[in-house]
Amino acid sequence: MVIAPGIAVTNGHNRNLVPPDRVIGEARDYDLLFFRDPRSAQVAMAEPQPGSAVQAYGQGVNGDLRVAHGVVRAVQTCSGCAVPAYFVFAGDAGPGFSGGPVLDSAGRLIGIVFGYKNEGSERLIYAYPITRVRAELSALAEPRK
Repeated sequence: MVIAPGIAVTNGHNRNLVPPDRVIGEARDYDLLFFRDPRSAQVAMAEPQPGSAVQAYGQGVNGDLRVAHGVVRAVQTCSGCAVPAYFVFAGDAGPGFSGGPVLDSAGRLIGIVFGYKNEGSERLIYAYPITRVRAELSALAEPRK
């Protein structure tokens, strides 16, 4: 997913899908991989809101576009974090959605999917809020301690 002119993001566990010469870096504590991309789309962004409808996009085994619909259940903060760590939505996403975008009902990018789990009869999908994604991209430029 392109998040800034010439910069895209996916999950670190998808690194085999990105040519090594395009990799910018990987987040230290999150499953995020940043890479150069020739596209320069300007994407409207927003924060996930509990109770709001969302759409996630993924890829099927044949490369076909898949769309999942859901509702944000929770936004999880972490101790000492300036931005939320992740959010959870109930929906019908699963394999092939990792690293894909999550949009709100206005079509704004609110996050990047990183995993899912089945809980009873419900599937919960986990995503990094776009503020977390952008914070991790900024952290790549900081010296490691």
